[in-house]
Amino acid sequence: MPLIRAIIAGSALLSGAALLLSAGSSIAHAADAARPTVIELYQSQGCSSCPPANAILNRLAKTRPDLLPLSFAVTYWDRLGWKDEFAAPAYTQRQYDYAGALWRGNVATPQFVVNGRRVVTGSDARELGTALRAADRGTAGPAIGVQGGRVLIGVGKPAASATVWLVRYDPRERVVKIGSGENGGRALPHRNIVTGLRPLGVWTGAPVSFPQPAYRDPAQRSAVLLQQGRGGPIVAAGRI
Repeated sequence: MPLIRAIIAGSALLSGAALLLSAGSSIAHAADAARPTVIELYQSQGCSSCPPANAILNRLAKTRPDLLPLSFAVTYWDRLGWKDEFAAPAYTQRQYDYAGALWRGNVATPQFVVNGRRVVTGSDARELGTALRAADRGTAGPAIGVQGGRVLIGVGKPAASATVWLVRYDPRERVVKIGSGENGGRALPHRNIVTGLRPLGVWTGAPVSFPQPAYRDPAQRSAVLLQQGRGGPIVAAGRI
């Protein structure tokens, strides 16, 4: 019976992932490649429950240009015997900010946060698809771009001022061999690993621009998120 239950659970996960991959931009009505829906995955290489969620994010990163999947590695599982090389305290704090803003008692991994508005704990692709529909931003938000070495944010009507976050991430597949801990002996693939997160300033609805930071690794990519409050809703996003 345990084997049968495992087969059924695996089939459900694959079915949910297939629906999520095939649904296209109809899942998030305001999203397209220029104005993507933001999916943040909070995970750790030291967490045995995280590889299935990583697999979902990896597939979305390859197949859904209307989404911006970002993998944030947290630090609190490092104590289990394996230190995640991509983890940073700032990413852990960001997850705690969401826990406070979204009235959740604590943090957990794996955990998806969609547009700063909905949380999915675990690796249920069907539930993630439901969260994508529920967290649709509803409006396209201001234009986001870069020109002449400056990050440009266009005009809009925000409900409140928003922090302008610059995110650096690595779109390449990075396979990490885990030497110890709960995933010891496994080789885990990662995509869209967040390598940097910094606030550029504040947007209040009027057009604004900020100096574009210099980058050491041209293979990495950048995105801008406009977010209200600490762990609040993301009102606009764009790759630059």
